[in-house]
Amino acid sequence: MAISTATSIAWHSSKQAAASSSSLSAIFALRSNLNKLPFSSSISIFPRHFLCTSVRTMAMASTAKTNTTKDQKITAPYGSWSSPITADAVSGAASRLGGLAVDGRGRLLWVESRPKEAGRTVLVREGEKIGDEPIDVTPPDFAVRTTAQEYGGQAFSVSGDTVVFSNYKDQRLYKQLIGDSFPVPLTPDYGGPVVRFADGVFDSRFNSYITVMEDHRESTLNPIATIVSVKLDNENIQDPKVLVSGSDFYAFPRMDLKGERLAWVEWSHPNMHWDRAEIWVGYISEDGDIYKKICVCGNSALIESPTEPKWSSRGELFLITDRNTGFWNLHKWVENRNEVVPVYSLLAEFSMPLWVFGTSSYDFIQSDEEYNLVACCYRQNGRSYLGIIDDAQKLLSVLDVPFTDISTIIAGHGCLYIEGASSTQPLAIGKVRLDDNKLVAVGFSIIWSSSVESTEYKSYFSVPELIKFPSEFHGQYTYAYFYPPFNPIYEASPEEKPPLVLKTHGGPTSESRGTLNLNIQYWTSRGWAFVDVNYGGSTVILYKCDLKVTEGNIVKDFWDSGALWMLMTVVTVPTSWLKTEKSMESVYALLEVLLVATLH
Repeated sequence: MAISTATSIAWHSSKQAAASSSSLSAIFALRSNLNKLPFSSSISIFPRHFLCTSVRTMAMASTAKTNTTKDQKITAPYGSWSSPITADAVSGAASRLGGLAVDGRGRLLWVESRPKEAGRTVLVREGEKIGDEPIDVTPPDFAVRTTAQEYGGQAFSVSGDTVVFSNYKDQRLYKQLIGDSFPVPLTPDYGGPVVRFADGVFDSRFNSYITVMEDHRESTLNPIATIVSVKLDNENIQDPKVLVSGSDFYAFPRMDLKGERLAWVEWSHPNMHWDRAEIWVGYISEDGDIYKKICVCGNSALIESPTEPKWSSRGELFLITDRNTGFWNLHKWVENRNEVVPVYSLLAEFSMPLWVFGTSSYDFIQSDEEYNLVACCYRQNGRSYLGIIDDAQKLLSVLDVPFTDISTIIAGHGCLYIEGASSTQPLAIGKVRLDDNKLVAVGFSIIWSSSVESTEYKSYFSVPELIKFPSEFHGQYTYAYFYPPFNPIYEASPEEKPPLVLKTHGGPTSESRGTLNLNIQYWTSRGWAFVDVNYGGSTVILYKCDLKVTEGNIVKDFWDSGALWMLMTVVTVPTSWLKTEKSMESVYALLEVLLVATLH
């Protein structure tokens, strides 16, 4: 069977996909009004007859598999089903996280965004006892958020009961004692948010705060990036002291426990971090200056993209890099030979592209004279795993947790805190309790959830299936998550085929992760099939190649493969328009076209 040549297109961003059900009729009305779409003069539609039996078969099989009370269901056309997953429900599930940390008493702190407070980002502390409500640390007039490198990221750090954070309104650094509602500034007032700070750590040796500083006072297009030291004595506020300068970008300044060595990541134009970067170590003098520095990883002899340097309590520098295999794996620096050696090798990603500050893909849960136990999260074949690496025996123990997507891991007292999600669990913070040997998970609980209300709709959730199909890019395969239409109350007639929504993710290094997304469930619960295209391969090796610019058109090869495979449709956008965009993610967001094809 083939797709009708009367293919219709609805131009929506993914954030607008959660429109009211009445908008479905408007989508079909666009069949005869393609010339009224934005950029319609540059959109080319080439409908073709194409066999798509496999998609329809999966949709019918999945519906039949979950339909245990078929005789009790209401028969209604696909796309017309009623659903409690409304636009309000979708917009209300928009809370996000902005970093995790553990204070001196072993309590978890995190930054959460609050849609009901106009998106204000608040630092929150875990309750004193199990069952206690979390406690706000940030007072109402402040918001913990940095705009360094525009995308921001890690905007706070904690040592004992002291927190240093970047305030969103003025971008100044503030110091606050947990339990004290009066933060005090540490950096000068520059007359506006023109000097920004991110990704800081405490330096107990000199009672200072080491952080990345981004100075926009001379140029907003090319700000000056440095690593600086900020005095924690707020009685005499001074300009930060520059420790490292000369490159275009910096991240992950990390001080060893003795305050004698500082590690950091740096890179410069025209490279993005995942193209080429370096890790350096600087030796600190008695005056707090760097008197000597050496390149640890990514020197001129080897092109790689190292990331996440971190010191163990034994004074060893661990890091993640993609040398040799192209996959980000855990390594260790041998200082006396200035050599980087693998800790554990696996064809999997132990980190992610550096778009935001403060990524934490691993942490130490035990370090002694004989070995280190390193908790880590890694991603392989479209799924995340949580594991413990014994660096002496080079063994990896995988822990059983309900998350299939994990992005952050922080070690606590006898436990791990992880940020993750699954196909039925929204973004959440999970607490993993470990056994005495710290190799087995013996308990799991949810500390925070981005959408507690979403569990009310669990019976309406469509569970995704990972599918693959041939790509025209170097003979590779393209991967996607297929969501069959599902509703516990409705079903369509056996002869009818569902409409299909085809979506791509934003950003050339991003990916679709198959986690609970009410934007998708909005459609599937109303009788639409949904395909979330995920491109293919390693983040480092292939995702950089997802974008191809040729002859005035932007063509996303992997996305086109999905469209050709299912719809035989090509969408192009003129380069003249692309030049006005400041971010390629904006391009991708606009290219998240909902191709609505009625399958006949």
